[in-house]
Amino acid sequence: MTLASRALAQLATWPDLRRAVPSCGTGEAVDSAEGEIVHFHSDRDVDLRLTDRAVRRFAKDLKASGAVRIVPGSPWVTLRLDAASDVDLLLTLVSVALQARQSWPDPEGRAVSGCNDQRGAGFVKADRSGY
Repeated sequence: MTLASRALAQLATWPDLRRAVPSCGTGEAVDSAEGEIVHFHSDRDVDLRLTDRAVRRFAKDLKASGAVRIVPGSPWVTLRLDAASDVDLLLTLVSVALQARQSWPDPEGRAVSGCNDQRGAGFVKADRSGY
């Protein structure tokens, strides 16, 4: 079982989430009542939709993790699942996203459709150097 499939299986058991077809057409997705929240694009690359406020609040810590890539102007962050701890980080961030989305849509946000995969902003290297 890959790290992505393990994370997807865990998220599918959460009562506020359900598996869905991703709007970008690649991989698998997870939706909440407020819309798409996670896209699994490969066995390692995952896009997670946070609110603009959450991205700004956690940007420094997310960048320091080495597993997260932030794309300026996008409410989606891209996670690279290389270790079990990255799955734990993803699950924590999904929880943060669900809490932040209680006031969905983000009152400060812009209507931004499409995940980072559509922006060509995914990870391009197999290791974490250069992030």
